[in-house]
Formats: sequence, structure tokens, C-alpha cells
Amino acid sequence: MSRILVTGGMGYIGSHTTVELMQQGYKVTIVDNLSNSNIGVLDGIQAIVGERPDFEQVDCNDYEAMDRVFSTYPDIEAVIHFAASKAVGESVEKPLLYYRNNIGSLITLLELMKKHAVRNIVFSSSCTVYGQPDADHLPVNEDAPIQKALSPYGNTKQINEEIIRDEAHADADLRAILLRYFNPIGAHPSALIGELPLGVPQNLLPFVTQTAAGIRKELKVFGDDYNTPDGSCIRDYIYVVDLAKAHVKAVERMLGGKSAEQVEVFNLGTGRGLSVLEIVRTFIEVTGVKLPYQIVGRREGDIEQVWADPKRANEVLGWHADTPTEDILASAWKWQCHLSEQ
Repeated sequence: MSRILVTGGMGYIGSHTTVELMQQGYKVTIVDNLSNSNIGVLDGIQAIVGERPDFEQVDCNDYEAMDRVFSTYPDIEAVIHFAASKAVGESVEKPLLYYRNNIGSLITLLELMKKHAVRNIVFSSSCTVYGQPDADHLPVNEDAPIQKALSPYGNTKQINEEIIRDEAHADADLRAILLRYFNPIGAHPSALIGELPLGVPQNLLPFVTQTAAGIRKELKVFGDDYNTPDGSCIRDYIYVVDLAKAHVKAVERMLGGKSAEQVEVFNLGTGRGLSVLEIVRTFIEVTGVKLPYQIVGRREGDIEQVWADPKRANEVLGWHADTPTEDILASAWKWQCHLSEQ
């Protein structure tokens, strides 16, 4: 079976994708510098799948080290590129860190893919490339205009998509699928892997579960004065396991020679927008756990509302995100309880 190189494979989405790939029979090599992940994730993957993926602790910006990875595993047929700094708020405070890490790592990867004749890449992009869509483009399909990014993080995703397109134009052998995620949440149903942020969580759900567990004093809801039904921001929250399965579909499409174009784009979401306060209320209902929260001012870089039109992914990739929100939130709480037992 084909070998897939998964950069950032120890992270949240990367680890779940590794599980799905291995369960479909793929060989996986993970590259991760562990800057925002934990070596213990390997144990979780092994416990679920029954075997351990190959792992190389390497920074994707390190050309020589990455060159050795490609030489060590000459049977790599595709790359899934997750490795990136990913916090919107932090990117506003530390833009140069984000540009160096997120853009430099992709350039290194593309150079080495060409050197080692690896022709397929799935790129972890983001709905942030759409900025704040106007009402005519909600829900957002892949033809919605790319807007000026509201954060350096979002800008790195836009720039990296352009880099991939430019390289594909220059290299007729390169195939790429750009997966624009909406908001991944939840954990594997086994509770053996899940979202494990280092330090204070930057994403909503880990902060919710840590607050419910008493690790955080209270949840801060950034703004209740947006132009939405309850005043809080609206997002398309997608189950991380559903999201992971889309990467397997993308790899199958490229390796099967089914790509209609050199660069294809798919939005990955549920097609339904939920507000921050809806997530909070549903979490309380599902778990029965108290969740202290406070409304505070808006956070710089946040988009008011965005959700996906996933029709193209549904029809072309044959992929659907249909796990109920209640089940997703229950999986996140089960994961948090598992962590608390450690």
C-alpha cells in the first residue's frame, strides 16, 4: 500500500488523519517538531490502530533534515501538509513567526517533493481565506471571492495556496488538493486522541472542556454585539474525525488519477452555522456540567460569521460531515475526562 508523509501528524487534525489513513491500509510517516504537540500521541494512535506509524522529529523548515526523511522513505507517494502555527490571536501578535514558519515550511516541502519525485500534495488550508463573506456568498462555496485576510495566520494560508498554484503552473507533474477547513472540534470516539493544546487553548472547544473540568476559571466569549441572532460569532463546526476522512478521500482521488485539474479546491464543513453561545448551551445540555462563562470585548482578527457550502466535497469527493453536534461535544468531554484521569 502507498506511503503517505504527514507533516504535523502529531497535532490535532494530523493525528486523527493518521488513524484514518492507517485504518485504510496506508503506510504513514509522521514528521513533527513537537512544538505544539506531545510524543504521547503516538501511543494513542497505536492503541487505536494496533500499530505505530513511523515518526521523525524534524522541523519542516530544516531542509537537510527533511531531505533525509525523503531519502529514508523513498516509497512516499503523497504528502499531507498540516505543519503550521495556527492561532489567529497569536499571529496578530507575532506575524513574523507565522510567515517564517508557515510559508518557509511549504517552500522547503515543495522543493524536496520535486527533488524526490513526489507528485501529490494535500494542503491544509482554511476558510479564513474567504475573510468575512458578504451575504451573497453565505453559505460559502469554492467560487466565493478570496478576501483580504483579517490575520497573519489567514494570510499565510492565502499565500501558500498561491505558492502551490504557481508551482503547479511551473511543474505539470504536480497535483494538489487544497482543503479549506471550517472549524474542527471533538475527539476520536475512543478518547485516546483529541485536541491537546499546550498552554492556554486558542480554540473554543478545548477552552470549554477545560473550564468545565475546573482547569480554567471561566470561558470568555469574545463579543455578543455581532450582527447574529444571539450576538456571538457564527462558525461551521466540523467533527475532526469527519474532517480526517476527507483527507483519505483526497489522497485516494489523486493516487487514483481522478483529479480533474492540477489544483483542486474543496470546502470542508457541515453546511450549518452555529454560534459560540449555541455551542456553550448545547455542551451544557449534553454533559450536564456547569460551565461558567463571561461576555468580554471582541477579539482582533475574528470573523463575524461564516459557514460552508460543502456540495462540491459531497459530490466530487463522495465525502459528508454528518455527525450530530451533540455526539461531537460528548466526544470532546469524554476526551477531557480521559486527560483528567492521566
